Amino acid sequence: MEWVIILVCIIADQVSKYMIETNAALHEVVLIRDFFHITYVKNTGMAWSMLSGQTGLLALISAVAIGVMLYYLLKGNNDRLTKIGLSLMIGGAAGNLIDRLLLNYVRDFLNFYIFGYDFPVFNIADSVLCIGVFILLLASILEDRKNG
Repeated sequence: MEWVIILVCIIADQVSKYMIETNAALHEVVLIRDFFHITYVKNTGMAWSMLSGQTGLLALISAVAIGVMLYYLLKGNNDRLTKIGLSLMIGGAAGNLIDRLLLNYVRDFLNFYIFGYDFPVFNIADSVLCIGVFILLLASILEDRKNG
């Protein structure tokens, strides 16, 4: 089950990035005015442009993080929710790592304006990574309640 989640995340991320990148008409599309746009950008950093241009360092950090998460995933004594969270995080991190290794940047395109704030542009990999973090936090809270 975990490997399916990881592969689906990677495939969805890479296919969506390819579709946006190869379709010039999709590089800047307003879907919901003042809320949601498709805005294709080449991101050499991470969120909020932190560590811009440090592709090698970010790739190394991603690879190490994936290795650590795989270790905990394969350890075997995790509950189902933890396995799902880790799988999503691995899939998201791997999707962006593929871009960094092959292109030296990450392809981002989801652009939201929230209460007038232009949120940093992101992609499917970023989304599943964040959802995975949320699920892992939820699993931790539920485990604490069960044990305490």
